[in-house]
Amino acid sequence: MEAFFCLARCRFTRLMVAMQLVMGVLVICISTASLHRFYTTDHLLPGLDDSARCSKLHTAGADGYASFDMRALSDRVDDVLVQLAELQDKLEATALKVGKKTKKAKAHKQQQENMTMPEFRRFLEEEVIHPLYSAHISLRLIRIPRPDPDGEDDAALEVDPLVNFFMAEETRKYVTTKGNREGRPSVYGTNRTYGSIGHACVLMRQELDEYMSYDVGAYCPDDWDLGQRLMLGGCDPLPRRRCLTRASKLFNRTLPINESLWTLPDDGSVRWTRYHCRGYKCLSARNPRPGYTRCVGCFDMDREKQRWMVNTTRNASSTSASLVDFSIDEVLAVKPGEVRIGLDVSVGTGTFAARMRERGVTVVSAALNLGAPFAETVALRGLVPLYATMSQRLPFFDNTMDLVHTAGFFEGWVDLQLLDFVLFDWDRVLRPGGLLWVDRFACARRDLDDYMYMFLQFRYKKHRWVVSFKSKEEVYLSALLEKPPRS
Repeated sequence: MEAFFCLARCRFTRLMVAMQLVMGVLVICISTASLHRFYTTDHLLPGLDDSARCSKLHTAGADGYASFDMRALSDRVDDVLVQLAELQDKLEATALKVGKKTKKAKAHKQQQENMTMPEFRRFLEEEVIHPLYSAHISLRLIRIPRPDPDGEDDAALEVDPLVNFFMAEETRKYVTTKGNREGRPSVYGTNRTYGSIGHACVLMRQELDEYMSYDVGAYCPDDWDLGQRLMLGGCDPLPRRRCLTRASKLFNRTLPINESLWTLPDDGSVRWTRYHCRGYKCLSARNPRPGYTRCVGCFDMDREKQRWMVNTTRNASSTSASLVDFSIDEVLAVKPGEVRIGLDVSVGTGTFAARMRERGVTVVSAALNLGAPFAETVALRGLVPLYATMSQRLPFFDNTMDLVHTAGFFEGWVDLQLLDFVLFDWDRVLRPGGLLWVDRFACARRDLDDYMYMFLQFRYKKHRWVVSFKSKEEVYLSALLEKPPRS
């Protein structure tokens, strides 16, 4: 038995020594291969002399390597070498630890503790094979410019400028251009597919790499707030991820549509992580600290039921604020039977879409989780949430929407040029004869003329146009405008 333990101990020690030697040789080979790939890039550009190659590599010409990041390539190679060096250090530390235990056992004439086969297998998988695989994949993902097989010019280069910029493996895989199998055209008639990300992802590389660091095929990290922070920072659209989205462990069955429209969802159907509140009771308007500042009262269904209803008490003594409140029935009466689908760009829980659904109109509600589960609540009420930021182009084709409604979204803070882009996008998706409903747009009195021009520049037909005081320094603007035909 003692001879068996000695034999096992010797095998393990020899294995550690062999792994250290292999790691040392591997590091040298990778360094040499990386330098070889870098200095043999000229073979990709046949027919150029040395000066032309240097100019092609380092200048910012439109036909050269202007979009290729050599520093990112160098950083990526360094990252692989660091991974291998860390693995070598870990193996050396393990071998040293085994040696010390062996000497200590001999000095005290104790039986040597031996690693069982399952433990040894786990050690190889977690401490050796997985780091080696990670380094291997990282090295294979390093890309350098190569001739474009579809280019008319032999010197034309197919360059993925961001592939060596990001450090997370999944990010690099996503942004790499994917050619079609066997060169066959896709259903869209293209020969390759591009994974698109927002341009600001480059400025938020650390956050994006954190977001894309996960185990493929496993459960996604509970980091929806990080994804939303990236979107609000301009990294929109986000890249897809190959992991399984978590859901609430207490998720209950959904209610029938006639019940769910005006019933507050069950707390167990929402993941409350990353929120100040842990239930809908906390989000009540009666709570002095609900954890969010927008749309106070949106989670009070009794209050929500009164919104956009006919004001039967309106008379000469009504406050001026009530003049800016249009009811849904009043708006639909402007175009009887013609409003069928629409978009609601507001901060809320889908009440506008719920009222429209009761009248046979399908409305998609833009929803971000700004301190509360707005998107989940809209969906649990049986409505369609559009989880997108204002910086993204609307995912609808031209001239398709019958109605665009906005309420409590801009509130006078929006930059005029940004508002201009947004309004032109709304104009794009509205069909001829479609309605733009500006609902209680609030701004400072001194800015009213500027904002009025932004809405009037499209020369829409004015069905309703009301300006009312919100306070001494602020005003409300409500308008119902019809897009004219254009040909």
